Amino acid sequence: MGENNKVRLTQLSSKAGCAAKFGPGNLSKVMAYMNVQEQKDDPNLIVGFSTCDDAGVYRIAPDYALIQTVDFFTPIVDDPYTFGAIAATNALSDVYAMGGTPLTALNICCFSTGMDPEVYAQILQGGLDKITEAGAVLLGGHTVTDNEVKYGVSVTGYIHPEKVLANRGAKPGDVLILTKPLGTGVISTAFKSGMIDEEGMQEAITSMSTLNKAASEVIQQIGVNACTDVTGFGLAGHMYELASASNVKLKIKLSKLPVMQGVPELIEKGCIPGGGYANRSHYEKWVAFEGNVSEAEKALVFDPQTSGGLLISVPGEKSEALGKALSEKNVLRYEVIGEVLERNEPDRYITFL
Repeated sequence: MGENNKVRLTQLSSKAGCAAKFGPGNLSKVMAYMNVQEQKDDPNLIVGFSTCDDAGVYRIAPDYALIQTVDFFTPIVDDPYTFGAIAATNALSDVYAMGGTPLTALNICCFSTGMDPEVYAQILQGGLDKITEAGAVLLGGHTVTDNEVKYGVSVTGYIHPEKVLANRGAKPGDVLILTKPLGTGVISTAFKSGMIDEEGMQEAITSMSTLNKAASEVIQQIGVNACTDVTGFGLAGHMYELASASNVKLKIKLSKLPVMQGVPELIEKGCIPGGGYANRSHYEKWVAFEGNVSEAEKALVFDPQTSGGLLISVPGEKSEALGKALSEKNVLRYEVIGEVLERNEPDRYITFL
């Protein structure tokens, strides 16, 4: 790309990737004013937004339902092609988390008029290549002028109505599995501030640009009770959504969490994204920490992830088969991180120890 390689996309926005999400506390205040009763009464609505699930699901035939989702954000890396690939991978993940198959996609573009058009072409190419890898078809999109560059994708997928995975199905006795390592929020913040170079971003880039397709195919094959993907609200936030929707308690071993190289050290140096503080402020009241839990470990579980892994709640008797199938599909960084328990008031929804 010649001179375009010198453009630092991460310096053109105040926040990077899913850390740019509207904070969960502010979002909950907005949603409190909405009246969605008529939507709830629609008999074909399988999954709406009342349980904060990853995507909506709507039945259009007895054996066919559409999955719809949308996600876009500011650059998390400097390379335009890689940014586009990560953004599309992140959006496609919502369909995979519901157990579905991506079908079509539409680009969402917020572009500044002062940028070289080739930069935008590379962003769109990165997204297109991931959409194609997922087996979906890009139908077009919409573009508006914006001082901060943003890109993402609206994705439509499909699934049998009786095979939909939601975040509300976790049951006591389930085992919890996470399929990607944590730390993208910390690493992207460190890169944006110059604390690490591009080489220090490589593990995160590989993870963020890897589709959750293989893991989704495994959970469809084995059969699980609930699933969600871990993105901007951090591990604790998405765990809370799963636990509250299922009315269960999650017990998590911090020592089992997969973590990207160098992340604990960066947190110790104070490298915590603003979204991490917002997540902690909103979700900490539903979280308990037992034992000698460090501030760095607490920061990790609230770290906003971009294109994170699937959090899977699988019956205990199926957990070994699921792990074996994940390994065979080359999902190499998955870990069994905890278990699902019965919840009795006033128990908190999540315990980290």
